Amino acid sequence: MDLPDFGIPPRLARRMSMAEQHEYLRTKLTRRRTLVTAGAVAGGLLAGCAGPGTKERQAADPKGHRPSGSPATAPASGTVHGSAVVPFGRHLAFGADPRTGMRVSWQLPLAVRKPFARIGTAPDALDRRVEAEIRDLHTPALTGVRPAFEQYYAHAAVDGLLPGTTYYYGVGHDGFDPTAAEHRAAIGSFRTAPARPESFVFTAFGDQGVSQAAAANDDVILRQKPAFHLHAGDICYADVNGQGKTSDGYDPGYWDLFLKQNEPVARTVPWMVTTGNHDMEAWYSPDGYGGQLARWSLPDTGFDPRTAPGVYAFTYGNVGFVALDANDVSWEIPANLGCSGGRQTAWLDKELTRLRAADGVDFVVVFFHHCAYSTSTHASDGGVRAAWLPLFAKHQVDLVINGHNHVYERTDAIRDGAVGRPVPIGGSTDPTRDGTVYVTAGGGGKDLYGFPSGVKESYEGHVTRDTPVDSFAWTRSRAQEPETVEWSRVRYRGFSLLRVEARTGGSPRLDVSALAQDGTRVDHFEVRRGA
Repeated sequence: MDLPDFGIPPRLARRMSMAEQHEYLRTKLTRRRTLVTAGAVAGGLLAGCAGPGTKERQAADPKGHRPSGSPATAPASGTVHGSAVVPFGRHLAFGADPRTGMRVSWQLPLAVRKPFARIGTAPDALDRRVEAEIRDLHTPALTGVRPAFEQYYAHAAVDGLLPGTTYYYGVGHDGFDPTAAEHRAAIGSFRTAPARPESFVFTAFGDQGVSQAAAANDDVILRQKPAFHLHAGDICYADVNGQGKTSDGYDPGYWDLFLKQNEPVARTVPWMVTTGNHDMEAWYSPDGYGGQLARWSLPDTGFDPRTAPGVYAFTYGNVGFVALDANDVSWEIPANLGCSGGRQTAWLDKELTRLRAADGVDFVVVFFHHCAYSTSTHASDGGVRAAWLPLFAKHQVDLVINGHNHVYERTDAIRDGAVGRPVPIGGSTDPTRDGTVYVTAGGGGKDLYGFPSGVKESYEGHVTRDTPVDSFAWTRSRAQEPETVEWSRVRYRGFSLLRVEARTGGSPRLDVSALAQDGTRVDHFEVRRGA
């Protein structure tokens, strides 16, 4: 289908960055809408092509229904009483300090008056009321493809909490009381981080989307009882092409499906996301991050959340975590290459320095989307390696978690671009001596990839050591530079997730496991410093 008349000619679009496309269209469109989020303006909406086809829609919603409260046919604000507007898609994230702050977010099918969250230490005593802000998104109609969408997201910043405490919460607005008997089943809960480090579990994956496999992985997460979950980008796949272009297929209704799918876990387990290439949605802002700014409320820890919502840090127990936006440095998909002007990498250096000097922080875990080391379909991103690997080595990062490639793959400990120490299944590594282990945890639920032709899977119970592996890395010119690698230790082609237990005490360690969707362990190893 041709782009609408207000779009950018495809040949021109391919030569333009996201910011250049946005400015081009800004001068042509007369409609202006403000994205209600601190300083993020969505003036000038970009054109796109058809979204997912019928088969893909049915996989996401087998009955073929739009989610209840779809904004596609919603009446104008103010014509429906608040009691008829039911919140959905509840999801949590930490504030800057997980011991004392939580961000409670949810979606609304219509605009409402005075949204709020109620918080308490018992489900029948939600005594504290916290006002919420509304961030709305407008996606214009695309003739013959989709109607206009209005989507509304509410966010309540809940601070001043007690460490190590379980809280209960409900969300509401004028006309909708979450404590009413008919709404009590929707009351959620969360637990703040302990005042002093204790052993805890977290889970991680990337590349989830909307599918039966994605929902099944949510069930696996719940069984681990994690303190929180890391999502390494490519969250929903409303943008199906992931090139950051106006010609990408895009259906904002997938976000409604995604948030409803994940609500059973994300309303209790803080969902700490970062930004993948499919999360650059060219409709809402010059960098494509306006949608993410509207839908998520993430820690504000020194890097500007208005321009890079997937860049932040937090400390939980004895582990410091750093989330990065690899679109800023990717040579494979350059739509946002250099978008921070080097500020993100400078911030990373300072943040890693701070965490290494922090009392009580034994380990540092970094997560982002594009792979530093992988042999699957997208292989390795040379831009990531050039920008960030020197800093990971300088600060002896203990574990790096990526997505992007829809497989599970794990390296040996890598030092100076080569194997610093083999780390077999069940093995141990010391980052102060051996280097860093890189995990690709891209089996979150989206269609799976494979490995290079002739290369066998190798995982716990099925070890078939098959190295070296012929792979490649992306260059600045977007060429695929061949490389033969020795570092590919574990390879599993199946839906999966990472489970990490951070242990404290006399000999702190990270016990890292990969779990298949049936709960079977397909890999495990441990990280100890100074062992």
